[in-house]
Amino acid sequence: MPHTFAPEILRAYDIRGRVGDTLTQADARALGRAFVAFLGLEAPRVVVGRDGRTHSPALAAALTDGLAVAGARVVDIGLGPTPMLYFAVHHLDADGGIMVTGSHNPPADNGFKMMRAGGPVFGADIQRIGQIAAQDAATGAPGQEAEARDVMGAYIDRLLADLAMARPLKVAWDCGNGAAGAVLPQILARLPGEHIALFTEVDGRFPNHHPDPTVDANLADLRRAVLDGGCDLGIAFDGDGDRIGVVDEGGRVIRGDMLMVLYAREVLREHPGAPIIGDVKCSQILFDEIERAGGRPVMVATGHSLVKAKMAEIKAPLAGELSGHIFFADRYYGYDDALYCSIRLLNIASVAPGPVSFLLGDLPRLHATPEIRIEVPEADKFAIVARVAQRLAEEGARVDTTDGVRVTTDEGWWGLRASNTQAALVARAEAATPQALERLRAAIDAKLH
Repeated sequence: MPHTFAPEILRAYDIRGRVGDTLTQADARALGRAFVAFLGLEAPRVVVGRDGRTHSPALAAALTDGLAVAGARVVDIGLGPTPMLYFAVHHLDADGGIMVTGSHNPPADNGFKMMRAGGPVFGADIQRIGQIAAQDAATGAPGQEAEARDVMGAYIDRLLADLAMARPLKVAWDCGNGAAGAVLPQILARLPGEHIALFTEVDGRFPNHHPDPTVDANLADLRRAVLDGGCDLGIAFDGDGDRIGVVDEGGRVIRGDMLMVLYAREVLREHPGAPIIGDVKCSQILFDEIERAGGRPVMVATGHSLVKAKMAEIKAPLAGELSGHIFFADRYYGYDDALYCSIRLLNIASVAPGPVSFLLGDLPRLHATPEIRIEVPEADKFAIVARVAQRLAEEGARVDTTDGVRVTTDEGWWGLRASNTQAALVARAEAATPQALERLRAAIDAKLH
C-alpha cells in the first residue's frame, strides 16, 4: 500500500529522524519494499546491519520484512559498525545494503544508510525511493526468510591485512558505547603494543558520553586516558564507527583535516600527482599541503555519500572531511571506515622519528575554531544560509558556494552551511592570529543576527 515518509527524514545522503515521531517501523517496512523496486532487479540480494541503539533491532526487523515481502534475499549481518555493512556488500557480492543507524545523532534518533553494489545511495536517489513508496510501486514475489551471516571475522581480517607497524605503540581507544565496540576488542587482541579500551560495551543510551568525536568535550575521557597512561596517541569513534577522532601524546586534538595531511603525504608517495579530496570545512593548510606533497587538491561539498561519489568520479585514492569521515581507495574500498583509518594511522605513527605531534610540527600555526553547531528549526536551515549568501553577494564578498558559503578575507576564511543530518547550521573559521579569528567569528554572528 502507498506510504508517505515525513519529508524532513529524506535527507541528502541518508534517511534519519526521531523514532516514534518522524520515523517509525512502518517507515522501515515501506523503505524495504521501495528499496527493492529502486534496485530494479529480480530477487536482489540485500545485506542488512544495525547499530546498538535501543530501537535498531525493531527497525531492522521491520526493514527486513519489507525487503522480503518485495522479493529480496536478505542477508542479516547483525550488530556492528556501518563500515562492516559496506564491507559485507563487497565481500558477499551483494546487490545492495542498508544499515540501521542514527550515526552521531542523539539516542532518540535513528535512520538508514544505503548503498548499492555500484556505490552510495544519496540525493535524488533518496527522493526517488520516497516517490516509489508513495506510489506503491514496489513489485516482486515474496522472498525467502532472511539468512543470518557472520562477516565480522572476515571484516577484521581485512582490516588487519594492511597492518604494517614498525614498532609497538601504547594506544588508548574510546568507542563511546557505539557500534565500533562490537569489533574493537577482537582487533586489539591481535595488535602489537599496549592498549587501553574505553566504553566498548555497546549501549545505545550512550551512558558515558555522546559518541561524536568532533565535539572536544566528548574526548575528555580519551585525553585523560592518554595522559594518565603515557600513551603514544588516542583514537575515538562515533556511534556507528565511520568517523574517527584522534588526540596526540599530549592529549591535543588532531582534527580530521590535519589527520588528512598525514594520510595524504603517505598516499601521494605511492600515487604522485593524484587528486586528494577535502570538504569545504577543511583548513586551507590541508589543500596547501596536498599541493606541496605533489597532489591535486579538490574541494567538495560536505557529506559522506557526496564525497564517495566524487571520489569514484575522479578516481581519487583518498578523501576526507573535517568531521572525521575519511575514505581510502588506496588499498581499500573507497568508503569511510574509522577502524581501517586507525590501522593506517598506527602504521604512520610507528615509523615516526618522534611523537605523533612531531608529524605535524612543520605545519603553519593557524588558529581555527572546531565545528560550531547552531540549532535552528529544520525547516529554516537552508533558507537562513540562502539569505546569508544573498547578502554576501550584494556586498561583493569573495565567496565559494560549493556547499553553503565559504568566505575568504584578508585575515582568513569563515564558512556556514546547513547540516544534512541535524536541525542545525554548521560554522567554522580560520585565521593567522587569535584576534583575527575572533573578528571572523564576529562576522558570522553578525550575518546570522
